[in-house]
Formats: sequence, structure tokens, C-alpha cells
Amino acid sequence: MASPIRLLGVILETAVQDKGQLVEDIIEVIVKEGMVDRDKVQPDATIDSLDLKSIDIVMILTAIEEKFDVYIPMDGSFQDAKDVQGLIDAIAVHIMKEKEKENRAYG
Repeated sequence: MASPIRLLGVILETAVQDKGQLVEDIIEVIVKEGMVDRDKVQPDATIDSLDLKSIDIVMILTAIEEKFDVYIPMDGSFQDAKDVQGLIDAIAVHIMKEKEKENRAYG
């Protein structure tokens, strides 16, 4: 039987891999829903530099809700994000928290 520390390491490693995929999936949604060139979606790119308006952010968040089956409040930190990294981080953290809650509820 694996020691608890090793088991925890595997769990953490999986979470990191999942977050990497999650970030890529979020970027795909930003590109598709925001109609933005993938090359422009860089972590330090500002929301303004991508020419994303608030309606675009709402469309992106709605698509994220559908893709990941989570509720995203439209008045949260997502609307306050000034750059792509801030938006991705806020969305990724929210999704991971929501999925963790689901796992505890059904696990």
C-alpha cells in the first residue's frame, strides 16, 4: 500500500495536470466566444487589448458554465479581471472549487 504522503503527491500531481488542461480549455473558450486570435490570448494581454467588451465577457462566462457544468456569478471577480491571466485564474479557481464541492457531496 502506498504511503499517505506518496498518495497525496499523486493527488496533487493530478490536480496540477488537471489545472493545466483546464487553463487550455478556458483559453479555447475565450478564443471562440470572444472571437479573438489565439496568438493574442497571452497571460499579460489586457481585456481591452483583446477588444473584449462586457457582453463578450458574459458570453465567455456563459460558455464556461455550459462547458464545465458550473454556475458562474456574473458579478464576481471575473468581471474585475484586467488581464487574461486574472480572468483565467479567477475562472480556474472557481471551477476547481465547484468541482471539489461536487466531489465531496457525491463522493
